[in-house]
Amino acid sequence: MGLHPAPGLSDAALAGAVEDYLARLPLAPEERVRILAAASGAGGARAALATMHSAIARGVPPSGAPGFDSVPARLGLALGVDAPRLTTGPQAYPRLAIAPPLNRASMAPRNWLVPRGAADASASQPRAARASWAHAASRRRVILLALVVAQAIAATYAMSDILPYKGAQFLEVTVLAVFAILFAWISAGFWTALAGFTLLMRGFDRLAVSRHPRSPLDESARTAIVMPICNEDVTRVFAGLRATCESLARTGESRHFDVFILSDSGDPDARVAEIEAWLALRRAMGDAIRVNYRRRQHHIKRKSGNVADFCRRWGKDYRYMVVLDADSVMTGDCLVRLAQLMESDPGAGIIQTAPRAFGRNALFARIQQFATAAYGPLFTAGLHFWQLGEAHYWGHNAIIRVEPFMQHCALGRLPGDGALSGEILSHDFVEAALMRRAGWGVWIAYDLPGSYEEVPPNLIDELARDRRWCLGNLMNLRMLRLEGVHPAHRAVFMIGFMAYLSAPLWFLSLALGTALLAQHVLLVPAYFQQPHQLFPIWPEWHPERALALFGSTALVLFLPKVLATIWIVARAANAFGRGVRAAVSVVIETLFSALFAPIRMIFHTEFVIAGLAGVTLRWKSPPRADSETTWGQAVRRHGAHTVLGLSWILLVAWLDHRVLPWILPVAGALLVSIPLSVWSSRVRYGEAMRNAGLFVTPEEIHPPEEVRRTLELSGAEATRHAFIDAVMDPVVNALACANATPRGLLLPASRDQRARLVARALTEGPEALDRKDRGRLLDDPLALSALHFEVWTAVTAHPSWSRARHSRGARSPS
Repeated sequence: MGLHPAPGLSDAALAGAVEDYLARLPLAPEERVRILAAASGAGGARAALATMHSAIARGVPPSGAPGFDSVPARLGLALGVDAPRLTTGPQAYPRLAIAPPLNRASMAPRNWLVPRGAADASASQPRAARASWAHAASRRRVILLALVVAQAIAATYAMSDILPYKGAQFLEVTVLAVFAILFAWISAGFWTALAGFTLLMRGFDRLAVSRHPRSPLDESARTAIVMPICNEDVTRVFAGLRATCESLARTGESRHFDVFILSDSGDPDARVAEIEAWLALRRAMGDAIRVNYRRRQHHIKRKSGNVADFCRRWGKDYRYMVVLDADSVMTGDCLVRLAQLMESDPGAGIIQTAPRAFGRNALFARIQQFATAAYGPLFTAGLHFWQLGEAHYWGHNAIIRVEPFMQHCALGRLPGDGALSGEILSHDFVEAALMRRAGWGVWIAYDLPGSYEEVPPNLIDELARDRRWCLGNLMNLRMLRLEGVHPAHRAVFMIGFMAYLSAPLWFLSLALGTALLAQHVLLVPAYFQQPHQLFPIWPEWHPERALALFGSTALVLFLPKVLATIWIVARAANAFGRGVRAAVSVVIETLFSALFAPIRMIFHTEFVIAGLAGVTLRWKSPPRADSETTWGQAVRRHGAHTVLGLSWILLVAWLDHRVLPWILPVAGALLVSIPLSVWSSRVRYGEAMRNAGLFVTPEEIHPPEEVRRTLELSGAEATRHAFIDAVMDPVVNALACANATPRGLLLPASRDQRARLVARALTEGPEALDRKDRGRLLDDPLALSALHFEVWTAVTAHPSWSRARHSRGARSPS
């Protein structure tokens, strides 16, 4: 190993050390006696511990590294007869069989910015034509466009009639242009919700992808359930995945499915916890469903790169794959139904479900959960109504046909420099567009139950997520010139962009309105606008017309909430609470939405400006549990916006106090953004609302077994092992060693580096190791097993190791 042996334990301490070590292994009494006898007769403390490892290893030829020799035996003792098998790596180190044998295929972004030739795509052409739904889709989109344009023109004309100079000045022309764009945006949402309401109330949709009857799955219709993760809350992630697997096993169809956990985690503690949690899940599921684990060492292209890596390694083994997020939960019936729908519709490339939110208790999150449950079905059904087989794909809780995905949906880097180049962030929209470009349908199964996810726990965490989404949608603007993309998916790119561009446009309209007020108050009116004008133009204000336009705009904005309330009362009253509580929840949610909207507007404006200016960001996994915002966090994030709100109110009050009621809903929300952000993150307020019967969702009143099981497993007392256990604990160390993917173990330089790293870790303790050092140890089974041996034997070991040994006790993976 290249280490100089340190003096061993004293003979008085030897018996205790050996007994303590063996207590952490599930040994039979006679085996324990045998090993103790061998160790006692070895002569010397260090030799005794080495002999103990040799006795545990049972006949493995000594290599001079006792801790390494005993890895397979220690792992076998802990795992028992139902353990995943051990294999031998290319350099004779033991490997745990954590995934099936490789079946490599190509998935490369060759000329992905232009359509591939027919010969290249011939192996994967859809077997069903678009004609069955094409005419309906085209007709509906023409109607939508006509409705939106007509409504926007009428509203803009009404707005021009309100302005003092009827849109004759440059400033007023700018106001009208911004107003027209914003009104068209909210008009599109209005008609989408109305279309969805009509579909839901009718209860029948002949063009729904779910219309196909149930049929048995073909034995060759293999489906992979893939869950990419990166430094997540391991307990929560595996709780949801276990609930999903158990539900799938109850369907009796689990033989058609395999599960793959695809890790990009770099945090050493998360890595150890993941492999232990994977093993527990693998053993819990037994033969019902095979659970595999794969950790990448090179984290290229984040989630999309992780999924592509799976496709290259094992994609040929599967006809379909269901992509999950780390917070996803799906019922077994939903998974089976998705596979059946793919079998029944040979032209479908992607079928996206409509996930429902669950699991949060903070007030902010409970409001978002309720909004998702109450309004989400209307908008999702409405999107289906306009899009049909050219729909959104949101990157998770969806099933994908693997072969065309591999052939047509590989993503390259966007050329250029800056934040809008490089790896594509909102890869899901682009993959849907590429799938449709190749001739395959992309559908939303809006009426398929059994798909769940979580929402951010507080406003600040939601805004952090929105910043990533904003940058991704700005990047997708470059996809508008992507050759061969269907106009419907170009519209999807624009929808994603407008979701964030609407914020700076709204802010600009408010700023322009304030500028108009200042112009009216501070400047002498310009009665003559044109040369040689004979008669003056008198600026006129018509408050009654402004109120009428305000009421019409509010109707367009809030009618979807009214429709949602009607749908709840008519179709699902018992699922949202008793009596009028659902309607009261809608009213309170509307008030909170009105307060949150200006805060989101300011942040989204900052995100758009930063993205266009080329400011990049670091990716970080969102929290998977309720987390409350501190006052310090709120002041740092909302302090400048509070000052802006106060300054705006003072400016308008100075100009004309009669206008204050018009700007208070926006400026006032900014003024109270700090306490609003803090108080809305509080769990106790969310629980109080729930106890009052407000903001409850169907998943709470009638919780599906999968949701109940996820919450149960997430809240259970679970001991998750960390990096220090991979060094100290005999079983966790063996598990980590058998999961390592080493490189160049036998090179002289590697031996020297290993010796120095182990020596430093031994004498300076775990606190002296940074994340990179710990990662190197986890990647090197020789180094990790050597450090494991030394911390149990060397008197020069740092006291932290001894404290960890005594404080953490005898614990093994379940």
